[in-house]
Amino acid sequence: MECTEAVKEEKKPSSFQLQQEEPPIGPSPLKKIIMVASIAAGIQFGWALQLSLLTPYVQLLGIPHTWAAFIWLCGPISGMLVQPIVGYHSDRCTSRFGRRRPFIAAGAALVAIAVFLIGFAADLGHLFGDSLKKTVKPRAIAVFVIGFWILDVANNMLQGPCRALLADLSGNNQKKMRSANALFSFFMAVGNVLGFAAGSYTHLHDVFPFSKTQACDVYCANLKSCFFISITLLLTLTTLALTLVREKPLSPPEAGNAGNNGDRVEEEEGEAAPVPFFGEILSAVRSLKRPMRVLIVVTCLNWIAWFPFLLFDTDWMGREVYGGKVGEGRMYDIGVHAGALGIDAQLGGAGIHVPGAGVLRAWVWGEKVVGLCEFLAGYLPGHDCLDH
Repeated sequence: MECTEAVKEEKKPSSFQLQQEEPPIGPSPLKKIIMVASIAAGIQFGWALQLSLLTPYVQLLGIPHTWAAFIWLCGPISGMLVQPIVGYHSDRCTSRFGRRRPFIAAGAALVAIAVFLIGFAADLGHLFGDSLKKTVKPRAIAVFVIGFWILDVANNMLQGPCRALLADLSGNNQKKMRSANALFSFFMAVGNVLGFAAGSYTHLHDVFPFSKTQACDVYCANLKSCFFISITLLLTLTTLALTLVREKPLSPPEAGNAGNNGDRVEEEEGEAAPVPFFGEILSAVRSLKRPMRVLIVVTCLNWIAWFPFLLFDTDWMGREVYGGKVGEGRMYDIGVHAGALGIDAQLGGAGIHVPGAGVLRAWVWGEKVVGLCEFLAGYLPGHDCLDH
């Protein structure tokens, strides 16, 4: 892939100005938008498996419960760094395959590598010298952590260019843009439902009998089987989209100042030099109106409250509700899969209810229901323990 940055000149428009000045481009057919949006189902399928199965799995490999959350730092860090960097270079990519498709293909390839490392972490650890008798498997943990970080980086490499490609295909048609965003969200919901459903099934390893090995027990084999399905789905959807949806390549910088769709943009006298992409982000934040800033703060606080629940919900089901212990008996594993099934049911219910509700009303009532459910989740198990 040949991706180059525009040549630095004394007078050059910023990327924001290029977006503003580019001539309108006709929207692509809806079927192309659907094909690109469907990649979100493959991404979210794997993300659902991460949330439902990987926190318990790292404890099976020997990482203490207290330290399990530190592995998840890669998600926020990669999201904060990878997406802006990928977006910046994607806007300036002069590959003959287009601006977005090379990054989407690279992200899908990295997901495949990461899934292999995560799924076969126990086997590779045993191959490199981990003892089957010890509860802590340091080599398997190292392989798993590397794969986990690669997976989060790859997911962020995929999501940004996918959304940008949808915007490119929509042109300047706002109705088409809204439809593209709605389709992307719809396929995200589909991927979530399918992913949590796969994570809740305890006998998936029977479909892939080779997944269970000397170093990989039933839980590990189920996880490995889930990721086999995940990568097959993602690679199939990505291959179809990248093969059947074409992009117009961006003109090389030497041919003139390139806009976002490869169109030549003339320099204006006295134009300021471009700023780094993080500078552009800060400039955009400063220009936001007060309601948008409030919305960003509320979203941030919402995720601060929501993320710890996402990381430990299935682990909590296995420990507190089913009374199991990691690596001891079947109760913990059954609780984890039951937790995944509960999340799957919740997502399915939301998928039925939300399309018929207004955005604000759905968000407000959703927050109330989540708050009530989390209060009951914290109160009822403790009440049950006191009774016994």
